[in-house]
Amino acid sequence: MRRTSADYHPVDVHVGSRMRQRRSLLGMSQSTLGKAVGLTFQQIQKYERGANRMGASRLFEFAAVLDVPVAYFFDELPVGAVHTRVPKSGADAVRAMSARPALDVLSQRETLNLVREYYEVRPDALREKLFDLIRSLARDSRWSHKPAKMAAGSAIRASRPKRS
Repeated sequence: MRRTSADYHPVDVHVGSRMRQRRSLLGMSQSTLGKAVGLTFQQIQKYERGANRMGASRLFEFAAVLDVPVAYFFDELPVGAVHTRVPKSGADAVRAMSARPALDVLSQRETLNLVREYYEVRPDALREKLFDLIRSLARDSRWSHKPAKMAAGSAIRASRPKRS
């Protein structure tokens, strides 16, 4: 029986998402990946969406081309994924996929481009300084927000009557 458009299996969606993430991180197009394994870019799109299920040999081929172990595709798989389904179309599918915030941040094009460009910075000592700068900016940003919150909280506490 042919699969209906009702839903995709969440494991297929996750594996496809991991494949897209790795391909993007390497700066590889869908066409390039497809040629490497003897598929069209449309077939790669279907695998990345989770519309097509992947056999063990195909998964092994993708792992070899993308230079990752097969287990990479299953990393961060949500615990309940095996027992649930993700809707295929519309806003429901978007909401279901965005229920995984950690993976979403890692698979955003901006994040992947940033990581790819970061590793292009040479020499390594300069890249380490860039990392230290970013970490410092993030810490300063977090710190600058805390005093305002603490001040507001202090005002609330100050207005409460003291218990005896």
